[in-house]
Amino acid sequence: MTGETQARPLTMTEAVIPILALVVLVGLSFYLFGDAGAKGPNQVALVLAAMTGLVIGRRAGYTAEQLRDAAIASVGTGVGAIFILFAVGALTGAWAMSGTLMAMVYYGLQLLSPNYFYMTTALICGIVAFSVGSSWTVAATIGIGLVGVAINMDLNPAVAAGAVISGAYFGDKSSPLSDTANLAAAVGGADLYQHLREVLWTSIPAFGITLAVFFFMGSPGDFDATGKLDNIRSTFDVSLVHFLPLVVVIVLAARRVPPFTTIMMGALAGALLAVFDAPERVIAFAATPDLPAPLALLKGAWLALASGYTSTTGYEAIDQLASCGGMERMLDTIWLIIVALAFGGVVEKAGVIERLIAPVLAAVRSNGSLVAATVGSTVATNAVTADQYIAIVLPGRMFKAAFQQRGLAPVVLSRSLGDSATVTSALIPWNSCGAFMAATLGVATVAYAPFTFFNILSPLISVALAYLGVRMLNAPSTTSSSGS
Repeated sequence: MTGETQARPLTMTEAVIPILALVVLVGLSFYLFGDAGAKGPNQVALVLAAMTGLVIGRRAGYTAEQLRDAAIASVGTGVGAIFILFAVGALTGAWAMSGTLMAMVYYGLQLLSPNYFYMTTALICGIVAFSVGSSWTVAATIGIGLVGVAINMDLNPAVAAGAVISGAYFGDKSSPLSDTANLAAAVGGADLYQHLREVLWTSIPAFGITLAVFFFMGSPGDFDATGKLDNIRSTFDVSLVHFLPLVVVIVLAARRVPPFTTIMMGALAGALLAVFDAPERVIAFAATPDLPAPLALLKGAWLALASGYTSTTGYEAIDQLASCGGMERMLDTIWLIIVALAFGGVVEKAGVIERLIAPVLAAVRSNGSLVAATVGSTVATNAVTADQYIAIVLPGRMFKAAFQQRGLAPVVLSRSLGDSATVTSALIPWNSCGAFMAATLGVATVAYAPFTFFNILSPLISVALAYLGVRMLNAPSTTSSSGS
């Protein structure tokens, strides 16, 4: 008999212990270290929580090898995200050195007003994310620039980051090019375009409210950017040419080139632009005067990709904004993602998720409560497994039979998954999406999360519509009306 068949279901107490360990340890880390917790203490907390899950899994009859393999397999699902993070680090460093980042800030200061900046930011990010189908690509490109503009306008960067993420996830959730939209439709067994039409019933109200809130959060009054624009012009030769790397990213993303390749090509385009447009800046950054110019240019560009660019213009605001990027600076975030996914793999294998969801399923008494249970379980899975894809697949698989038994169309399940798993992943600091957004935009997850209005409203509106019986469609073979 194998260890697999010897394993027994967990008791509720056993299932709660690893989750309680996670909550207590991560909470203690934030209490003791604040934002600095992401640089190591949070990772230690997740390792200890994973070890707690390992002990529980062993008590249930799983072998150490089975639990280890589950952790390794779970980490394997995050390898794609890890490489994208490396590419984002390279892109940010190259764009800082080439002047692309400063060009975005320069023209943003001229075109945007503090009166409607947050609203415009969300709208721009929403349109671009819908066009390319990727919230990560939008945050890693125009999102960085828009947060930089907010800082130079003396606006709150956390609110700006919330606007970027709100718009990015609206587009991602609603786009036929989105991997999460396709996955939610597939797991629910729904047609993709029917899924997207149904998602709009929750996305449009949530985004409309979000834009209205951001409009009223603007900073009325005159804004004189003359001094800041002069400082940028005196240190960077800003022109529309500096947007070429951004064009490369948008074109490749629209052609559905994989995100890592798209972002890395944007990074290389930025490095090449720096070499040809500002060779003196690249050579100075290389800091090796004895090297021949071609090798110094290669070293400077290579260094920006690997370790990021450090600006030395003498203007504090510019230097603070343009000193960023590099694959090296993503290592803390990557470390966080690895240990979070390992924890998720252990507790999923041990049966923690199934045990916690089982009584939730048993308590379902109406269509509204079924959707509420699905949304709540999906958000919890996002927090426990640290991966939005697992949060779509696992609850989707577990709740599918319940939706069928109640005669609901597959699109009701797929919409519930899209309304919850996709958008709430960015609100959890140790989730791969939350860690990515914090590292990319330079704002801690706990700081921007209260301002991601679209991400917060989407699951709430989804549950509200379900209880009201709105768009609770029947399966094709079901003729009776489906109430709330």
